[in-house]
Amino acid sequence: MAEDGNWERKVLEKVALASVAEQRRTRRWGIFFKLLGFAYLTVVLLTLVDWNTMSPEQQQHHAALVELTGVIQAKGDANADDVVSALQAAFDDKGAAGVILRINSPGGSPVQAGIIADEIGRLRAKHAAKPLYVVVEDVCASGGYYVAAAADKIFVDKASIIGSIGVLMDGFGFTGSMDKLGIERRLLTAGENKGFLDPFSPQNERHKTHAQGMLDDIHRQFIDVVRKGRGTRLKETPEMFSGLMWTGARSIELGLADAYGTVDSVARDVIKAEEIRDYTVKPNFAEKFARRFGADAAAGLANALTQFSVR
Repeated sequence: MAEDGNWERKVLEKVALASVAEQRRTRRWGIFFKLLGFAYLTVVLLTLVDWNTMSPEQQQHHAALVELTGVIQAKGDANADDVVSALQAAFDDKGAAGVILRINSPGGSPVQAGIIADEIGRLRAKHAAKPLYVVVEDVCASGGYYVAAAADKIFVDKASIIGSIGVLMDGFGFTGSMDKLGIERRLLTAGENKGFLDPFSPQNERHKTHAQGMLDDIHRQFIDVVRKGRGTRLKETPEMFSGLMWTGARSIELGLADAYGTVDSVARDVIKAEEIRDYTVKPNFAEKFARRFGADAAAGLANALTQFSVR
């Protein structure tokens, strides 16, 4: 009986020790996951916090830099929301003696470009003593130039590509290929013009005329923006608004640009600021992924067939 009691006690001791060990393991894993969650939260906060706005040096004399790089489009890095937010922050900072908008863009959406240009006009009127200069590096064409024309001055490199003041709408027609392959197009619409510029149907001359009218309207808006922004500096030629592009050197002669300059030289020699502070909104990986592969990706692909582009 004593041996039986010892056996039961040993079993109970083992069970108790195992339970304590399990509790310790559970507690350790709990601490580990809490620390992991805290580290993740810290990374998220560090990503979201704008350290420029928190810096005690923010009020120091400097040149504010905003980047506009790539195709101007709502779902891209060069979208109106981000560029406008960056410009607003730059203009509102009392320590910024001037704003430099560096452009490397072949163009894009006339709507997005127009939003940025309109906001530049509003900010220049609100902060009349704070100039905004555009610095072009490689390309400032079409929608990029639509934005640039709203600046106080435009600085270029002699080999920069400037211009392309025009509008296009492109697509494809597949009717010939479909005939060869024996494919029949079956399109049902409610509304006689709902199949507007359908690439799988023969081109409708009435639709083509209507589309050309819309392109002409947008082109006139573009021309008005350039004329208003450049004023008497513009030396118009018959080809100026034809969609052609010119070198930076030729653009100065035509009044499309003002002088040679880089971000550093404009900050140092024009704004008289040795320090350059970047205000560009730079989306993190998650934001870029959401923009490119969001729920509306399929709709965006379909709309691309009939999207207007100032390029």
